Order: sequence, then C-alpha cells, then structure tokens
Amino acid sequence: MTKVFVNLPTNDLERSMAFYTALGCEINPLFTDENAACVVWSEDIFFMILRREYFATFTEKPIADPNEVAQVSVSFSCDSRDDVDEILAKGLAAGGAEPKPAQDYGFMYSRDLDDPDGNSLGFLFMTEEAVENGPDQVAGQNADS
Repeated sequence: MTKVFVNLPTNDLERSMAFYTALGCEINPLFTDENAACVVWSEDIFFMILRREYFATFTEKPIADPNEVAQVSVSFSCDSRDDVDEILAKGLAAGGAEPKPAQDYGFMYSRDLDDPDGNSLGFLFMTEEAVENGPDQVAGQNADS
C-alpha cells in the first residue's frame, strides 16, 4: 500500500502539533524535530507540518500563505454525519476555523475546516447508495444541485 505524505507549512510548529493532536492524530517522534513534525493521520496517511522557512528549502517556488491562497484542500471521508460534526467541533475548539457553512446534498454532507495556519481540510459523509451508484443514481437527488 502506498503511504501518503502531505506537506503543510506552519508559522507555529507547537500550535500546529496541538491542533492535530486535538483532532485525534498522533505525532511520530522519530520524524519530529525543531523544524518539522510528522502527524500520523492513519496507518497510511501522514502530514508533515513544516516551519515555513524549512518548507522553503524543498522548493524554489514561493510558499503560498494558505490564509490568502488556496493551493490544496485535503478531504477525508467519515463514517457518519455525526462524525463530521464531531471532528469539526474538535478542530474549532483547538483554534481552527470553518470558512463556509456545511454543504448538505442529501446523499453527501461535508464541512470544511482550516487549521490555525489556514491549511484547508475537508470532512464528508456520503451515503452507501451514492458511493455504490454515484450521486446521479440516488433517488430524488441531482448531482448538479
């Protein structure tokens, strides 16, 4: 299985580690130092939270300010609408922000959460029927609405 590492810039490494542990993640101390922290989301998904200055050593491109520019949004599926709401509550209590209202399409419910640095995370629940048949096939639902 492929492992996924998402690199995110931060202005405050300690604050970022506190935020992601409040969401239920763990920090892997083997890959954490004064410049970066390895946030373990799951067995196969990791966030590398990198101080902006350190992040800049990996590229010649300018590092976007995620409060001003959306470069990427990472989304996670949840097992229920309640799970979506629960993780948002944890994130908001830990200093995150909800940039827009919840989106409820009937077959799918999603909410967005910005971490304290403005990096965007999405959380969604989709009905089994929509997962198996696609949103257009869900009775009474239109994917364009």
